[in-house]
Amino acid sequence: MARRFFGTDGIRGRVGEHPMTVDFALRLASAAAQVLAPRGGTVLIGKDTRLSGYLFESALEAGFVASGVNVLLTGPLPTPGIAYMTRRCQCEFGVVISASHNLYEDNGIKFFDASGGKLSDELEEQIEAHLDAVPITRSSEQLGKAQRVDFMRSQYQDFCRTTLPPGVTLAGLKIVVDCANGAGYKVAPRTLADLGADIVPIGCSPNGRNINDGCGSTAPELLQLTVPGVHAQVGLTLDGDGDRVLMVDHLGRIVDGDQLLYVIAADRHARGELRGAVIGTQMSNLGLELALGQLGIGFERVAVGDRYVLSRLKETGGVLGGETSGHILCLDRTTTGDGLVSALQVLGIMQQSGRSLAELTAAMERYPQVLINVRVAQRFDPMARESVRGCYERLKARLGSGGRVVLRASGTEPLIRVMVEARRQGEAQQIAEELAASVQAAGQA
Repeated sequence: MARRFFGTDGIRGRVGEHPMTVDFALRLASAAAQVLAPRGGTVLIGKDTRLSGYLFESALEAGFVASGVNVLLTGPLPTPGIAYMTRRCQCEFGVVISASHNLYEDNGIKFFDASGGKLSDELEEQIEAHLDAVPITRSSEQLGKAQRVDFMRSQYQDFCRTTLPPGVTLAGLKIVVDCANGAGYKVAPRTLADLGADIVPIGCSPNGRNINDGCGSTAPELLQLTVPGVHAQVGLTLDGDGDRVLMVDHLGRIVDGDQLLYVIAADRHARGELRGAVIGTQMSNLGLELALGQLGIGFERVAVGDRYVLSRLKETGGVLGGETSGHILCLDRTTTGDGLVSALQVLGIMQQSGRSLAELTAAMERYPQVLINVRVAQRFDPMARESVRGCYERLKARLGSGGRVVLRASGTEPLIRVMVEARRQGEAQQIAEELAASVQAAGQA
């Protein structure tokens, strides 16, 4: 059965428009309770800093309590923090209210199972099957209870610190940290400071409306200026819900998820701690694949979405995978993508090796990559359109082994993503624009 509402990362949309309404959130809570906690139990609810988070928090709380499920409310906490605390507190499942890297006008709802992992497609389909039913309201003696649990933030910070090797601190590092005015605005600076780093915080003053607005991993320009401006050794930037990270070296140059994944994989491999192939996606840079191959490290690609990276890692017994966007999975440290934990792995490698981030990434040559997001009235499979498929095949043949062409529909927005890699920037740009024009025309047909 095709999912109507769940995308690659939960349910997401514009606040006030279906499905991001109070009525839908109440029905979703009731449906999720029936599937994930049919005999009652406890759910952990966290959120980012969006103004609408209060609205959806209240609606979900009401739906769960009415269904006989106890509710723990953490307030703002990064998505991976909810995953970790769901497992630690032995909850039946966890819920995150966040639209990740989107601006505040949007919001979303996503779930974790009892192990801190994302729900399977099958479970999401089961939840959707209950959405049309009237929400449950049990009798008074069967209702759940709700309570605030502010202590979870410090417990999550403690966990993040333990992901560094024993005895390794961040003493002597000056770090600029940009939290996107999002869920990590307290956790990230405090964790880094507790480890001995000299912290310069930006994007750490949320007001409910400024999440991801000119800051964070989708807008790293301020971080790029600040790092060399304050003579810091490194900078890191999270997205709004804290599951992604990009970094900036001392020269102000962006280090993306592919490069960070290379640094971690190369270090784990050198220490004999790397298990299985590294898993990337169809959007991972060709330079990552080639650089890992030179070290004798296997590399596989899966569909875009960290859930597919995670699934393949579990199938192969691997521990490292991720996406160019900075969503990195270190399964030898935690169960889901965690921007702060991923950054700590890189910072720890810098400290242990005595090498700068620029030096650690020098061995990976990134192929020029052009990404064009074509906005369409309604998502469609671009390869199902004959005109687009013909253009795609022709351009792919032109590149040959010297590049890649990827064409896919976004799982969360009405966008068709066109990505082209080539040895030369100009060539990649030309091919991407030609294919994007074909997609645009097909969308209007």
